[in-house]
Formats: sequence, structure tokens, C-alpha cells
Amino acid sequence: MWHWDIILILLAVGSAAGFIAGLFGVGGGTLIVPVVLWVLDLQGLAQHPYAQHLAVGTSFAVMVFTAFSSMLGQHKKQAVDWKTVFTMMPGMVFGVFAGALSAKYIPAFGLQIFFILFLTAVAFKTLHTGRQTASRPLPKLPGLTAVSTLFGTMSSWVGIGGGSLSVPFLIHCGFPAHKAIGTSSGLAWPIALSGAISYLLNGLNIAGLPEGSLGFLYLPAVAVLSAATIAFAPLGVKTAHKLSSAKLKKSFGIMLLLIAGKMLYNLL
Repeated sequence: MWHWDIILILLAVGSAAGFIAGLFGVGGGTLIVPVVLWVLDLQGLAQHPYAQHLAVGTSFAVMVFTAFSSMLGQHKKQAVDWKTVFTMMPGMVFGVFAGALSAKYIPAFGLQIFFILFLTAVAFKTLHTGRQTASRPLPKLPGLTAVSTLFGTMSSWVGIGGGSLSVPFLIHCGFPAHKAIGTSSGLAWPIALSGAISYLLNGLNIAGLPEGSLGFLYLPAVAVLSAATIAFAPLGVKTAHKLSSAKLKKSFGIMLLLIAGKMLYNLL
């Protein structure tokens, strides 16, 4: 049984993840994956061969609830371009399943290194304050499907909702920031659902997983984190449509660098 301080920390992280999900159109996995690894570490499972897979699968399961809450909030603000969502969705879902299948055969250490490098790259992208300009429209269907598949695969490997990839991409293609964030929220839910199903099925026949696991989903963490993310995602949506997010984006980028540094320190 978890001590109360672990539950409070999970609730705090879930609240932050939900708020960030609503604010930036991401899934919150950048916060959820490290905290699940921390919980596993407290139980002496940090070196478990499937620790990263459990963290990623759990992140997707939490995002099913987070992304749905965020998506509803953005839809009420009329910030979701549903045509783009439905065009990109098939490629993203295919990419998620492909990534989940391949992740099963990638060592946990390799996934953690990839995640650290990914966080660092996204952090520097977030901290970049240069003026955004639209350099091209959305690609034609074949190109957009290829991009969507790549985003889905990468999201599956690191347990995110894809917003860190899709928001910069949509802004690059001429979407206003709020519309890009809202549309990304619409894409995050099918990614999360596909990822959760994939990691659940791929982990069903794995022996020695922690008690409370269903496949690669660690259900105790899913329950606590989801309760908090659902409550705070709508607050993030409201904030995104009231305030400039420039300073918050800088803070988010710094936070990603700190998380990446902490994870790298744990590996060394």
C-alpha cells in the first residue's frame, strides 16, 4: 500500500500534467512517465527490464482521460480543426500501434535514452523565442499521412500525446497558435487510446510485472493520476484562451530540461 505522501505527489503531478495538457495541447506524458518510473523505483523496480514500458503504457492510459477532457474544452472554444484531426488520425493511430509493437523489442535503457534526447530537443524548441512564420501549407494527403505516422510512432515510444510534435508542425503550416493547440488536443485522444490498447495487449503475456499491472498499464498510478488530470485540464484550456503563453512556454521548456537532466543522472 502506498504511503500518503506518494499519493499527494501523484495528485500534484497529475494536476500539473492536466493543466499543461489543456494549455499546450499535449498529453502530459512528459511529466507522467518520469513520475511512474519514480514510483517503480520506490518499490525496487527501477531496474525492471520493462520499467520504461510500464511507464509509457501507464502514461497513455492516463492520457485517455486527460486528452478527452482537454479535447472537450477546446471544442467548446471552437479551437479544434476537426477536418485536420480526421485527416491525420489514421496515420497517427497506425504509427502508435507500429511503435508499440517495436518498443517491445527495444531495451528499456534504449527507450530511456531516446526519451531524454527527445525531451532535450523539445525543450530547446520550446525555449526558442524566434518569430513563428508560416513557410508552407499542410502537405497533400500522402505527405500528411507519412508525417502523421512518424508522429504516432515517436509518441508511442515515449508515451506522449504527440502535441510536442503536432503543435509546432501545425504552426509551421500556418495555423494560429490557439487553433494548433486545440487541434493537437483532438489528435491526442486517439493517440492515447491506441497507445493504451497497444501497451495493454503487448504486456499481457509478460511474467513478473508489478502487482496491479494490466499488461504494461500500472493501474494504481492510472487511477490517482487520472483523477487529477481530468480536474485540471479544463483550467489549462481556459488559461490558454485568456493569457499569452510566452512565459509559460519558457517555464515549460526549462522544466523539460530539468526532467531530462534528472533522468540522465539516474541512468549514470
